[in-house]
Amino acid sequence: MNRFQMMIAILVFSCGAAGGEPTTAAQPTLTLAGARQVIAAALEAAQRLDAPGGSIAVVDAGGHLIAMERLDNTFAASADIAAGKARTAALFRKPTRVFEDLVNGGRTTMVTLPDFTPLQGGVPVTEGGLVVGAVGVSGAASAQQDEEIATAAAAGFAAAPRK
Repeated sequence: MNRFQMMIAILVFSCGAAGGEPTTAAQPTLTLAGARQVIAAALEAAQRLDAPGGSIAVVDAGGHLIAMERLDNTFAASADIAAGKARTAALFRKPTRVFEDLVNGGRTTMVTLPDFTPLQGGVPVTEGGLVVGAVGVSGAASAQQDEEIATAAAAGFAAAPRK
């Protein structure tokens, strides 16, 4: 090993790369059973709110679909919209209402983002303060009702006992 290589090795070691620090982090993952809990909480909220229909999509933290349920008498496009809302909430780790408000406030360039659905009704699902996924709802009586159902679904999951 020449002098230059030795200096690089010392620098790398002193920066902590080989100093015993963890190189990966454990993160809880939303399972199919968890996604079903989210959907059950959403269905309960939809019934309580007398929603005329709706699609409910649940995604993991990477925005990938885990489960979907479309209630009878719901327009077909609502399934794709619900999945888009869920994906947006998961990837940005915040409710999609934030983005709808930004766009409505004049930040229209946000709509140029790929695979982005800035419509209220997408809410992150958390476990121990970490985003493990998200739920998106579309096709209820109004955008506000989509949001209420999604919020209730995420809260229902957060409050449910873990096995």
